[in-house]
Amino acid sequence: MTTDSGSTTIPLHLVDLRPTLSGAEMAAVLVPPRQFDTASFDSYRPDPDHPSQAETLQKVRAFAQSWGPAKSVGFFGRAKRTPAPKPGIYLDGGFGVGKTHLLAALWHAAPAPKYFGTFIEFTALVGAIGYLDTVKLLSGAKLIAIDEFELDDPGDTMMMTRLLGDLVATGTKLAATSNTPPNALGEGRFAAEDFLREIQALSGRFDIIRIDGLDYRRRHIEGHATTLDDTELEGVIAGLDDAGSRYTVDSFTELIRFLGTLHPSRYVKLLDGLDALVITDASVLVNQTDALRFVAFIDRVYDAQLPIFSSGLPLDEVFAGDMMNGGYRKKYLRSASRLIASTER
Repeated sequence: MTTDSGSTTIPLHLVDLRPTLSGAEMAAVLVPPRQFDTASFDSYRPDPDHPSQAETLQKVRAFAQSWGPAKSVGFFGRAKRTPAPKPGIYLDGGFGVGKTHLLAALWHAAPAPKYFGTFIEFTALVGAIGYLDTVKLLSGAKLIAIDEFELDDPGDTMMMTRLLGDLVATGTKLAATSNTPPNALGEGRFAAEDFLREIQALSGRFDIIRIDGLDYRRRHIEGHATTLDDTELEGVIAGLDDAGSRYTVDSFTELIRFLGTLHPSRYVKLLDGLDALVITDASVLVNQTDALRFVAFIDRVYDAQLPIFSSGLPLDEVFAGDMMNGGYRKKYLRSASRLIASTER
């Protein structure tokens, strides 16, 4: 990096940062990721090869109308009787089919107050300010949108079930997408039955909406994440300096070790104000805990739309073969897809 005067300075490293995040700050960032700032139902582009996408769009639109004024139709001004809609919807499908886009579009269509976050962000909020204060903070919300509802930790799942149940009792509507639980193999679809079983008491309050399709990030992106040699990486860094960009440079090994010292809820704060990441000497991950932390980190990097410049092994290949064939396969596939997109030039 260089200063305005042109003198060389010490590069900024993620591993030197110590981000903190208060409960109020956590709540303030419970909004869709920046790439979905303008997400709407009109901007969603269903894949014509998968009719369930257009059908899902219409169903989510209909759910959004539940916040509109009640319609009075029929003879003598009497309202036509229609079945009361359930207070929750769950988008059941593989990664990259537009579930988050539709969830964000629904959030934008909902009246305030409303909150949008990942499962980890909501559980981190409870950890930061306590269960009762979280209920108090979120009570009165018109919509709680949960992207990537995790089913991996029974304790967290039960806590979220209780939290959402308390909020639904006050009139809050819910919308969720979900990750695959451990050992749930198979391609292209998350298991709605597993989701309903895990959330138990809330299961009857969700309408399941199935959505099929191919990962949109791979429709026009093939191959692997872009990797650079040392000379190319030096050129990238020089270009970032010339552009006045704020970036970090970290070795892959040190970054992985550092991520283990932070709760994943702090990863978003770690990226504040950055324009790019430089990661050197990427290598295979052999520890599943490290790999899952890296997945959570890349989710936040992707949400922030930060480009990654890396050397060593292509980043989509860092997950060891036995991981790609295990119970977290879909998480790693989704992360690989995001790594390809984040390194595309």
